[in-house]
Amino acid sequence: MTQKNIPFQNINWDSISKTEHTGDTGVAYWQTVQLHGLRIRLVEYSENYLADHWCEKGHIVHCLEGEVTSELKTGERHTMTAGMSYVVSDEVSSHRSITTGGTKLLIIDGDFLHYVS
Repeated sequence: MTQKNIPFQNINWDSISKTEHTGDTGVAYWQTVQLHGLRIRLVEYSENYLADHWCEKGHIVHCLEGEVTSELKTGERHTMTAGMSYVVSDEVSSHRSITTGGTKLLIIDGDFLHYVS
């Protein structure tokens, strides 16, 4: 892994276009900033959103608005409300997001979350 320095910069989310990602049900809107080895996203899940896949990537997730449930492939469920966060490394757990009333999240992922055995 080659480390790259990131200079100071503001992120004006209002100037970043949204991309649409459909789930099994509902839709997610992503605003993405991609830097070397680091991705920062503002993600909004619609009401009744269910992810269309089990994710193996690591994330730092902070709930800004609403409520989201992270379902693990093991059957465990963890619910976050505004002000709560979770963190997981790559390849440590299969997880997917579920909402009933919609939510807004700040999601950070990148090389620093790679699984090390």
